Amino acid sequence: MVMLYFSGTGNSKYIAELFCKGKNIPCHSIEENINFGELIASEDVIGFCYPVYMSGVPRMMREFVSQHMKALKGKKIIIFSTQYQFSGDVTRSFAILFPKDYVNVIYTEHFFMPNNMNDVPILPVANGKSLNKSLEREKKRMRSVWRDIQNGKVKKRGFSIISRIRGLPRALLLGAAERRANRAVSIDSDCSKCGLCVKVCPMNNFTMDNEGVRHNHNCTMCYRCINLCPKKAISVLLPVKVKRQYKGIPGGMSNGDKK
Repeated sequence: MVMLYFSGTGNSKYIAELFCKGKNIPCHSIEENINFGELIASEDVIGFCYPVYMSGVPRMMREFVSQHMKALKGKKIIIFSTQYQFSGDVTRSFAILFPKDYVNVIYTEHFFMPNNMNDVPILPVANGKSLNKSLEREKKRMRSVWRDIQNGKVKKRGFSIISRIRGLPRALLLGAAERRANRAVSIDSDCSKCGLCVKVCPMNNFTMDNEGVRHNHNCTMCYRCINLCPKKAISVLLPVKVKRQYKGIPGGMSNGDKK
């Protein structure tokens, strides 16, 4: 078994690594510079962990699956999603990236982690004690996951009729948000031209020249740049000045994981 994850600001990285420590299996960010085709082909069970964006699977992860579709054929699949609130059938939305009967989904679970979308004022940003409360709750959930998998229990959270109904707005929400993010990323005058956003963006969406930083209309909405910018100079969905940044799990803020 191997776990593969995409993490914008550390939530999915935390869950993926927590699972792997309990099962003593390897864990890799899909941003790493390794031969994923060979890695996937060599394992029987492939785990995936990713954040939920507007009730859907991030473009970064969708493109990874498409790239490695051939190697994934016939594999057993475990799916973990991390989200702020229940998003319906978001694990099923990952499963249907594959043709019917192409893979065998044996376990799925949703993990509830703090919001990292800090340019949407109505959503709270959790740090400190409130963050720790979330982590303790999800550690308990993970212990249940370990027991289930150890006992061979098949569980598919997000596949029920109710979950599918709640997930119906996904196509509209995700598509609209991705189109907006591709055109609406903004860098304000507080930018210090430090180049950190250029370095950490998983989509190579930023470039810098003598005139400053600009975006290339290629955003996956991971919010890594916004939460790491030392001047809080970047926004994605709404043209507002960021006031609070999500600092993520101590020592776990994803900054590219390009090993």
